Amino acid sequence: MEQWITWIALVLMAIMIFRFMPKKGVKYISTKELQPLLEREDVVFVDVRSASEYKEAHIPNFINRPVGSYLGDLPKDKPIVVICQSGVRSNKACKELVKLGYTDVTNVRRGMNGLKAA
Repeated sequence: MEQWITWIALVLMAIMIFRFMPKKGVKYISTKELQPLLEREDVVFVDVRSASEYKEAHIPNFINRPVGSYLGDLPKDKPIVVICQSGVRSNKACKELVKLGYTDVTNVRRGMNGLKAA
């Protein structure tokens, strides 16, 4: 019985590690590296937090597209920068964008939490 529990725990750990691993084709930047990008007009900024989180506090350049929203209508010819509260939901959204064929996708590490710490 203990062997089954150990095996199940290992499988669950592997799934969690795989889920949060960086995705090939996604770039990662810090909130400090985000600052100069905010002045660029050729970049699409996407905040994937909930509408209520976005309403509470957001970066003006970012449009709100909560996780689970359709992202395939974003322009494919512009860089896309994605943020959330901690970097987890934005990582998920970035992976989805890559699956949809986007080639210039960037995730902001630590998300809005990183802005508070900076």
